[in-house]
Amino acid sequence: MTIVIGYDGSDYSMQALDWAMDEAGYRHAPLLVAHAWQWPYGPGGDGPAHDSLRRAAEHVLFHGADCARNCTSGLTVDSDLYEGSAADRLIELSRAADLVVVGSRGSRALVRTMIGSVADRVVTHAHSPVIVVRGAGSLLHRPDRAPIVAAIDGHDDYLQDRVLAFAYEEASLRGLPLVAAWAWRYPVGAWSPGVSMIMPDPLSEEVLAPVTEPWRIKYPEVETVHRLEEGPVAEVLARLSASATLLVVGAGRSSGRLGRIGSVTRPVLHHAACPVAVIPMDTTPA
Repeated sequence: MTIVIGYDGSDYSMQALDWAMDEAGYRHAPLLVAHAWQWPYGPGGDGPAHDSLRRAAEHVLFHGADCARNCTSGLTVDSDLYEGSAADRLIELSRAADLVVVGSRGSRALVRTMIGSVADRVVTHAHSPVIVVRGAGSLLHRPDRAPIVAAIDGHDDYLQDRVLAFAYEEASLRGLPLVAAWAWRYPVGAWSPGVSMIMPDPLSEEVLAPVTEPWRIKYPEVETVHRLEEGPVAEVLARLSASATLLVVGAGRSSGRLGRIGSVTRPVLHHAACPVAVIPMDTTPA
C-alpha cells in the first residue's frame, strides 16, 4: 500500500501534504512525495539554465519530503522527481498506488472555488482513488467528529459498493461517524410549497439501511446516519460537505475522451467545502 502526494510547494499542496501524512499514518503505509517540472522551451533542453531549473525542482521536492519526515515518526517517505506533465506523472503513479492526494489549485481570488487543471485531469483519469484537498483551512473550525459523507446514487451497485468500502474504512480509521446520503427529486409537478425537503428518518432508514447493511456489519464501530434529501445531487452534496471531514463520491464509467467525471462529480469537486475522495470504477473493495 502506497500513498502518493502531488507536491509543488504551494499552500494548496502543503494542505494536501498534511492530509496525505495523516492518511499514511492511519493506514501504516509508505508515502511517496512526487514533484514534476517542465522545461518551458520545448524538448531537448540542456545547459546551465536547464540544470538550474532542475535544481530548483529538486529543492521543492526535498522540502516536501523533509517536511513529511520531520513532522511524523515511523513514516516511510520516498520522493519522485519527474520532468514532464505533473498530471501525467500522477496518473502513471496511480497505477501502483492505493491512493493519490492532490491539492485544490486556483491562484486568483475569483477562481479559488474551482479545482485546478492538474487535479481535474488526475481525478478524471487516475487508476486509484484520489483525494482532492479543498476547504482544508476551514476544517480547523468544524465540529469534533465531523462525519465522513458517502454519496449514494442507487444507479450502479458496483461503484456504490466501492464508495461505501472507502468511506467506511476512512471512518473506521479516523474514529468518525458516517453519513450515507442519497439525493432525490420530486417528479415534475408533484411538489408543492410546504412539503418537507428532508425525508423523515424512518423512510431514510427504510431506503438506505439495506444499502449500508453489509458495511455496518463489517464496521460495527462506525456510527451510521442515513440521509435522504430532496434536491439536485451536486447541490445536496455540496451542502452536506460544509459540515463534513471528507466527502466520498464515485467517478462513474468512462465516457471516451472526457474520462469518467460527469455532470455530478465535477460540480461537487469545484464547490465542496471539504476534501473530496473520488473513487474510480475499478477500485477493489476493502
